Amino acid sequence: MQQKNKENAGSAGTMREELIGTYIKITESKNKDNQNIEGIITDETKNTITIKTKDKTKKIIKDQIISMIQENKGKKTKITGKQIQARPEERIKK
Repeated sequence: MQQKNKENAGSAGTMREELIGTYIKITESKNKDNQNIEGIITDETKNTITIKTKDKTKKIIKDQIISMIQENKGKKTKITGKQIQARPEERIKK
């Protein structure tokens, strides 16, 4: 179930793909209020992601995410907040 997506990993293990529009579930977080939040990423900055859940929209600090599961095109990938810690346009170029 959990696999590393080497095709989309850039230097230092950063994720090189677009995250907006993908479904994620935060499985571990430094902020316990953010654990088990799941939904679609609607926006991303260098330090935050915005997730649209069933009930509301939640802005999460990337550095607080210990692990999350990303679902994209039927593939599940376990990633950390540090792997996505960059501006989206810079991360994709790496």
